[in-house]
Amino acid sequence: MKIKYKILAGAFLFTTGFTFAQEGNSTQQNAVKLGEVFNYVDRYYVEEVDGDKIADDAIRNMLEQLDPHSTYIPKEKVQSANQSINGSFVGIGVQFQILKDTLIVVNPIPTGPSEKVGIQAGDKIIFIDGENVAGVGLQNAGVRDRLLGDKDTKVKVEVKRGDDEKLINFTITRDNIPVNSVVAKYMLSKKVGYIKLTSFSRTSSQEIKDALEELKKEGMKDLVLDLQGNGGGLLYAAKLIADEFLKDDKLIVYSEGRAQPRQEFVADTKGDFEKGRLVILTDEGTASASEIVSGAIQDWDRGLIVGRRTFGKGLVQRPIELNDGAQIRLTIARYFTPSGRFIQKPYDDLEAYKNDYYERYMHGEMMNQDSIKLADSLKYSTLITKRTVYGGGGIMPDVFVPLDTSEYSDYYRALSRSGVINSFCLEYVNTNRESLKRKYEDVDAFDADFNLNEEFMDNFFTYVVGENEDLEFIQEDYDISKALLQIRLKAAIAQNLWGYNAFYKIYNQKNEILNKAIAILAGDIYNNVELAKQ
Repeated sequence: MKIKYKILAGAFLFTTGFTFAQEGNSTQQNAVKLGEVFNYVDRYYVEEVDGDKIADDAIRNMLEQLDPHSTYIPKEKVQSANQSINGSFVGIGVQFQILKDTLIVVNPIPTGPSEKVGIQAGDKIIFIDGENVAGVGLQNAGVRDRLLGDKDTKVKVEVKRGDDEKLINFTITRDNIPVNSVVAKYMLSKKVGYIKLTSFSRTSSQEIKDALEELKKEGMKDLVLDLQGNGGGLLYAAKLIADEFLKDDKLIVYSEGRAQPRQEFVADTKGDFEKGRLVILTDEGTASASEIVSGAIQDWDRGLIVGRRTFGKGLVQRPIELNDGAQIRLTIARYFTPSGRFIQKPYDDLEAYKNDYYERYMHGEMMNQDSIKLADSLKYSTLITKRTVYGGGGIMPDVFVPLDTSEYSDYYRALSRSGVINSFCLEYVNTNRESLKRKYEDVDAFDADFNLNEEFMDNFFTYVVGENEDLEFIQEDYDISKALLQIRLKAAIAQNLWGYNAFYKIYNQKNEILNKAIAILAGDIYNNVELAKQ
């Protein structure tokens, strides 16, 4: 029975190496109690038990009693869990999708090891290190198990390209593969730039700097920073990114906890966008490090927050490695915005905490700002114009944008959940890649001229029923969702041809929060503080 403890002379020793020497210490007593229970289970339980599972479950349940964000990560999941934080992983460098039980390369990552040896978009990987992976029920986890590995190790793949029956052999040397957190950057107009940031990793601040530099070369004077759905990441990455927009000596965030004294993070370097109008887009999925940036920008009246109330996570976690390679992320402090706001939403009721998104929707908050009721005790003032802002449950936007569900139908939701939109578009591009590339020079030409005509849509609906007969065409629902479905299809095709930047360039045309930001920058709302509060 392999478990994460040792019983030595009646004392319980954690695998982290901590011991408890003080007699009568409550921590020592509790540790001994845990050890006793594990020991009795090991010696006397009626059946053989999985000690590793018991230990993992005990640690997981212990942390769940503390708060919703203290978590346990088993050894085998640590690497994948840290990818978005580290900003890289070791692999062969392909975006892939399993389509009809076949592993297909959606795109090789630019300058990555697969692109260097000649892997192309649309290639079907049939063998990995001599093992057949086609038509055997391969899952995403199985792909990662076979293609990820240690740096500088080699993997052999055999791919089918186009209609050629002969397989092509490649030997690929695994290398560090970037996980970009800036997934889109482009000009919305001659003067307004757009950056989509999806996480806060070790590379995010440099990615933001590079994006700002590129957009300024294209004439950017104003910026829209899209943090919708950004669940956060590293606190220090948030500090560095906020520092790009704030002048020196301005407090960005401070944190403090029982065992951690107050720690302040202050703007201390010259940022690349300290001047120019700034709009940050937020929604109910904007959390943690995203809220640090949003709160600092709002508190210093540096820009406008446009969208909906953010998630409300004001707790700081520290990753702690355990001796067996597992990891815990333990909440060690609360963080506060420059005006002193603590924006963590209550978590006394963990079940209610988990269902908060649903409750917000049912309560009407997503559609009507007046449905949000916050106590006067949560009122704070911004540091320059003394506008009223709130703590206690996320960052309230300066300009509220209701959730638009008018184009959502049950049929569209079913299509989205099933994955048929993405699989159809991948298959369509694989069949027509060369002709599409010849016809459309870039995504702008594609967006202007590609026509989702009746024949195209008929082919799509035929494909849908062929893949899932339960997804029967519903004319009434299609009439409701036609524009939304078509732009989703168009964006997915563009993504398969040119990457995520192309996807957002097209799909963002239906982004009501972004469209509001564009209207604000085009009019006089931005400079009218009183109107901005409405």
